Amino acid sequence: MKRERIYLSPPHMSGEEFKNVKETFDSNWIAPVGPQIDGFEKDLQDYLNINNCVVLTSGTAAIHLALIILGVERGDEVICSSFTFAGTCNPIVYQGATPVFIDSEKDTWNMDPDLLEASIQDRIKKGKRPKAIIYVHLYGMPAQVDRIVEIAARYTIPLIEDAAEALGSTYKGKKLGAFGAFGILSFNGNKIITSSGGGALLTHDKKWADKARFLATQARAPFPHYEHNEIGYNYRLSNVSAAIGRGQLSVIDKRVEQRRMIFKKYAEELKDIAAISFQPENKEGISNRWLTTIVIDPMLCKGITNESIRIALEQENIESRPLWKPMHKQPVFASVPCYGGAVSEALFNSGLCLPSGSSLSNSDQELIISLIHKIVTGIT
Repeated sequence: MKRERIYLSPPHMSGEEFKNVKETFDSNWIAPVGPQIDGFEKDLQDYLNINNCVVLTSGTAAIHLALIILGVERGDEVICSSFTFAGTCNPIVYQGATPVFIDSEKDTWNMDPDLLEASIQDRIKKGKRPKAIIYVHLYGMPAQVDRIVEIAARYTIPLIEDAAEALGSTYKGKKLGAFGAFGILSFNGNKIITSSGGGALLTHDKKWADKARFLATQARAPFPHYEHNEIGYNYRLSNVSAAIGRGQLSVIDKRVEQRRMIFKKYAEELKDIAAISFQPENKEGISNRWLTTIVIDPMLCKGITNESIRIALEQENIESRPLWKPMHKQPVFASVPCYGGAVSEALFNSGLCLPSGSSLSNSDQELIISLIHKIVTGIT
């Protein structure tokens, strides 16, 4: 009989979610408005120490609204991390603009600041000053924030911080999500906390937050009838989802601690395998370790690869996943500009995400570790 599946990063409920949802049902606030939405936004503002938060249907929706508010239009260019999920860059194309991809650096696997500056100079030389920069904190790991922020400011290019995977991570003691014109969060089902779906747009500018709420509710003008002077979107989070999110946010610090402990156990118990290395931690920050990620050197383990490990784990009903395939290698983006590429390509070709959910039991993690030892070394 096949054992129960071990998932990569499943939702982990605390118990507070049900209380909030019951209160929402009892009060009949089953709509994209209501007290749970207001409360969730306030809770996030307090936790992140940011002035404004707009909760939405997804992190992708948040990026889309940020680009609209920054005036990104057809024919513009937006610089973007290449080593990321498609939701980071797809909204650029929604606006008819072109992404310009930047490779990673080896220290954190995030956007390379040197390549960022080189790309800006080159695009300006070609008469295409970038309209915005979107950088990512990959797998919860803080990027080289100071350098990226300084470069963006020096060239007066607005910065969008994709912290979709990084809620609870910090840089120099400050929560990620507040280092730019806009910050982005995701509450998808596999994130460190979930509202069963959803995301948030963060900003210090109240006018921008008000504009985002307006656009997210179909750009309905303040008339008794339905009046529209702009194109809007159905992007507002439901009150029920916000109720779940509030319950989840109440245990965020515990979830970060649990994920970091899971990473620590993997790192300790696999350290004797020379062929395996882990995503380095930024010395100026603390990662939430949303996912524990490893890189395999096949030359040091008799040809065993990330894919052979993934297949072997799958045969035991254990979910793992390759690292993100860089966007510049995706067929849909084959013709767009890219600066660098070798670092993220090498990571994709040799990397693997291991089960990292905060509900992962010690016995299940021990099983995964034992299987990896057996696969790589032939020793249980």
